[in-house]
Amino acid sequence: MMTHDDVEGGNLGHYQDRPRTFPNMRSKPYTPVLVRALLGINVRVLFILLLLGLGAIFYIGASTSPIIVFVFTICIISFLFSIYLTKWVLSKDEGPPEMAQISDAIRDGAEGYFRTQYGTISKMAILLALVILCIYLFRTTTPQQESSGLGRSTSAYITVAAFLLGSLCSGIAGYVGMWVSVRANVRVSSAARRSAREALQVAVRAGGFSAIVVVGMAVIGVAILYAAFYVWLEVDSPGSMNVTDLPLLLVGYGFGASFVALFAQLGGGIYTKAADVGADLVGKVEQGIPEDDPRNPAVIADLVGDNVGDCAARGADLFESIAAEIISAMILGGTMAQRCKIEDPSGFILFPLVIHSFDLVISSVGILSIKSTRDSSVKSPIEDPMAILQKGYSITIVLAVITFCASTRWMLYTEQAPSAWFNFALCGLVGIVTAYVFVWITKYYTDYKHEPVRTLALASSTGHGTNIIAGVSLGLESTALPVLVISMSIVSAFWLGHTSGLVDEAGKPTGGLFGTAVATMGMLSTAAYVLTMDMFGPIADNAGGIVEMSQQPESVREITDVLDAVGNTTKATTKGFAIGSAALASFLLFSAYMDEVATFAHEPFKQVDIAIPEVFVGGLLGSMLIFLFSAWACSAVGRTAQEVVNEVRRQFIERPGIMDYVEKPDYGRCVAIVASASLREMIKPGALAIISPVVVGFLFRILGYYTGHPLLGAKVVASMLMFGTVSGILMALFLNTAGGAWDNAKKYIETGALGGKGSDCHKAAITGDTVGDPFKDTAGPSLHVLIKMLATITLVMAPVFL
Repeated sequence: MMTHDDVEGGNLGHYQDRPRTFPNMRSKPYTPVLVRALLGINVRVLFILLLLGLGAIFYIGASTSPIIVFVFTICIISFLFSIYLTKWVLSKDEGPPEMAQISDAIRDGAEGYFRTQYGTISKMAILLALVILCIYLFRTTTPQQESSGLGRSTSAYITVAAFLLGSLCSGIAGYVGMWVSVRANVRVSSAARRSAREALQVAVRAGGFSAIVVVGMAVIGVAILYAAFYVWLEVDSPGSMNVTDLPLLLVGYGFGASFVALFAQLGGGIYTKAADVGADLVGKVEQGIPEDDPRNPAVIADLVGDNVGDCAARGADLFESIAAEIISAMILGGTMAQRCKIEDPSGFILFPLVIHSFDLVISSVGILSIKSTRDSSVKSPIEDPMAILQKGYSITIVLAVITFCASTRWMLYTEQAPSAWFNFALCGLVGIVTAYVFVWITKYYTDYKHEPVRTLALASSTGHGTNIIAGVSLGLESTALPVLVISMSIVSAFWLGHTSGLVDEAGKPTGGLFGTAVATMGMLSTAAYVLTMDMFGPIADNAGGIVEMSQQPESVREITDVLDAVGNTTKATTKGFAIGSAALASFLLFSAYMDEVATFAHEPFKQVDIAIPEVFVGGLLGSMLIFLFSAWACSAVGRTAQEVVNEVRRQFIERPGIMDYVEKPDYGRCVAIVASASLREMIKPGALAIISPVVVGFLFRILGYYTGHPLLGAKVVASMLMFGTVSGILMALFLNTAGGAWDNAKKYIETGALGGKGSDCHKAAITGDTVGDPFKDTAGPSLHVLIKMLATITLVMAPVFL
């Protein structure tokens, strides 16, 4: 029996002979203040408050539109479904005590970092809210605002409230993603001892809970804000605001979501990859021990990183994607309805909310379609988890097509152009096909069943240098097909909208941009299922780590290795999906920005001439921003990883008994190093992204004032936004695909190919994976958040540039 003195002195004996003890990262578990306050309230009082809250929401919804009531109903049913998924996952056993101890250490480390990181982000958000308030209090008002009686102060407080609500909801989305992953990982590990199919089902349902909550919150957040403003401002009553102008008041919500998502992605990405690189370089390459060996001092930090970098950050990221897309589509729908003089424009404005409500329903069906085998005691051969997930995705896609066509007929039918709804349904189909093709392309370039990754693995057999060359060239090549697909999508969706029959007073077709917006909605119409597949990845990765650290039989590790490899592919496909949707959403937000500038300037603003030197310079600055941001994000990982490498080496030198299981590593020290460094390092690239467009626009506005070009600031920012979007899409595609391919080339060799684990080929593949880590999990995912944030910040700050 192990004594307390044995643990304190690090005299643990051989790990397989005795129970393992893993440290808590803090003295007590962390629960957010809001949750603690709710738990402190009497259950009956809480129930009454909940009923009153729901009653108020439905009352506001009923005062706005029956469509809003429909959206609220679907969202609340989806939240109840997510509670069912949580109870189902948490009802699964945690396995033997050593598994639970490792899981507790991961959970405490993740929650501790999350608390500190989001504390820092919340302070920055409050500071930025004050800056926005000052700008809006002193800016000019538009003719629409003057006619509706919406003064500067009201407009300022509305924008700041929307920004803070967007920030809060984005933070909650991130917390939900992390909360479930740190509780599901050990249950997946335990299920893997019984069958691969059960482990897959637990991981998918845990990811599904997070995805449903994230998408549901994005939808209900925008819907509540829209309905509250509609009732408060008495929209559409005589002398007040027109309903077609209302979506512009929601821009602050999208900006708040983007702001939090960028810092969550940056901080989480730096954390997870610095720990991963440090653990791999010393553990795998120098000491020759397995990836998640309990002797590696950085192993707990690496597993914590999966949760804060992939689950929390990706939850905030997808929340922001959906919120930005809904708001931009609502703005364009309202603008088009106004130009076409459509009697009831609410269908065109609220259409995005309905589409994402159906997304919750069809994705829930897709999640439930993945079932466990009836008799888990019968040992069957391991099925391909990717094929099972793909089957669920196919079901979701088919349902998406049906619900999308039904929604367009319900919401977008108008007497002015009876066949327009059919054109818009085809636009949605273009988006759905684009999403499917994007997922397939990313899978082709990152799954080791296909030629590109196998060729990359083969390049590892001739050394480290050839592996890097092959990975970089694969990443560069992988940008071609997605760009062709995006280009075809934008052109075809624009053409379908343009020929829908909707025309303005002068007889000019006006449906082109809205057609592109509908295609973006189509692409994101399966977002909840795609996010489920993404969340599955880090949960499976954590499960593999727990199995390795608790030294379970090899057969269990085989199951988690297969799930982990598939998780790498699903994470890469989600990033590809997010980049595609970011490209389309940014195009829409860019159009909304030009409309807003025209409204403030009281003159047309239809095009940007890059032959003007200052405008061309704006484009160069936009492209430079992408490269500089990527460089700072990658170098942040490198610097933090160096600290981890030095700490791990120090522990191996000063505690030689670690390798013989005699001394216990200091896991908490590595966690503390990575947490403080990632918080410090995320500030510089994040600040660059926020400040750059505002400074550039303001400086060129002053230059334009003195040179007699009043719109110069707005034009330069438009050029910066356009070039930044294009450069960002290409850079993100390159970074994400190259990183994913390097990771799975290593996984392919670890299956026994080309010499297997420990071979020179494997060591070269580890080098490639190390280089690819900051590419695919720090800089790459942060870039598509950056693209959308550039678009939303220019929308919010447009008055500064005029």
